Amino acid sequence: MGWLESLRTAWEALYARKMRSLLTMLGILIGIAAVMLTVGLGAGAQTRITQEINSLGSNLIIVTPGTSSLTVSGIRGATNVTTLTSDDAAILSMPSVAPDIAAVASVSSSRAALVAGTSTWTSTITATSPDWFSVTSRTISQGRAFLQGDLDAANSVAVLGATTATELYGTRDPVGQSLTVGNQTFTVIGVMASAGSSLSGSQDDMVVIPRTTFVQRLSTSANSRAVNLIYIQGRDANSLAAAYQETTAALLTSHQVTAANQDFNVSTQEALVAAAASITGIITALLGGIAAISLLVGGIGVMNIMLVSVSERVREIGLRKALGARPALIRRQFLVEAGVLGLLGGFLGVSLGLLGAAILTPIVGVPVTISWSATAMALGVSLGIGVVAGVYPASRAAKLAPIDALRSE
Repeated sequence: MGWLESLRTAWEALYARKMRSLLTMLGILIGIAAVMLTVGLGAGAQTRITQEINSLGSNLIIVTPGTSSLTVSGIRGATNVTTLTSDDAAILSMPSVAPDIAAVASVSSSRAALVAGTSTWTSTITATSPDWFSVTSRTISQGRAFLQGDLDAANSVAVLGATTATELYGTRDPVGQSLTVGNQTFTVIGVMASAGSSLSGSQDDMVVIPRTTFVQRLSTSANSRAVNLIYIQGRDANSLAAAYQETTAALLTSHQVTAANQDFNVSTQEALVAAAASITGIITALLGGIAAISLLVGGIGVMNIMLVSVSERVREIGLRKALGARPALIRRQFLVEAGVLGLLGGFLGVSLGLLGAAILTPIVGVPVTISWSATAMALGVSLGIGVVAGVYPASRAAKLAPIDALRSE
């Protein structure tokens, strides 16, 4: 009996017991699909996070506050803990202090109710400098961004995110329209192009105003110089490491602290991407390990069914041996059947995984990245599980004595 004959016989044996074969493959099917989807979700999440971090701007350094000293800033009583001030941003802007820094933009932010005619909306107020637009790679789709003159004069001008503009003005052109923030009236001078969502939420639901206007007309902070974070842009990719060192050294000096008790945190895009990759990698490995248990259960199911099959086909095995079939051929026959079960379960699992990826992507909002190399590996694993699970039943069948097998009922 050749390999093709073994395959044909295996298919006939499995087809004769269709329901049992399908239920046997179910464990492998679910395991393969679960592993594909968990690994795909992890890869997709990592790609999405990397894109979102990179979308913040090129050669970006982000300075966030620590917790050693506390000040309060906000709009109408909203409180935010911060250890950073606009003085820090001014120091970092000095070429003599940090020659590898190209631009600096401090940010104070809070939530506030907006009113435009009869429309109301609650959005994020971002108070910053004109450099914020270039540092964060934000572009203007309508009107213009505010300029240094607007910052110096504390003009009541505002640039809206795409979502905020739509919610407040609908299909009307927002540029030149009035906008009320708190009890202060602003003139909308521009609308930013859509940027999607980031780690902190929607980048399209915000109002960007000059920081000086925020301090004079909206902030109720006890410290008018307090800021929530500072964006820093290096001169180029090669100078990012130097800009990082200059930022850390300048802030340690201005805050009069040491590296052991610094009250601020400095992060680069590379560090954020590496941290995100590490976290998503751990989560993916954990979920993948849990899903892989289904494969183990599926393998046990294949072994169990093959043992039952050996018991049911004892007379067939005895007849084949009596006709001259060698133990190796009997062993091969049952190994082929187990392998076919595993491989079919693998193909069905891959199909289910691809279908699940297409369905989950719009639901969870994260692309499920299916790796074809991982898919091929999954098929190999499913075949291997079937073969390994069939080793013991096949060996048991091969060891049956012809006379004993023929006597069984």
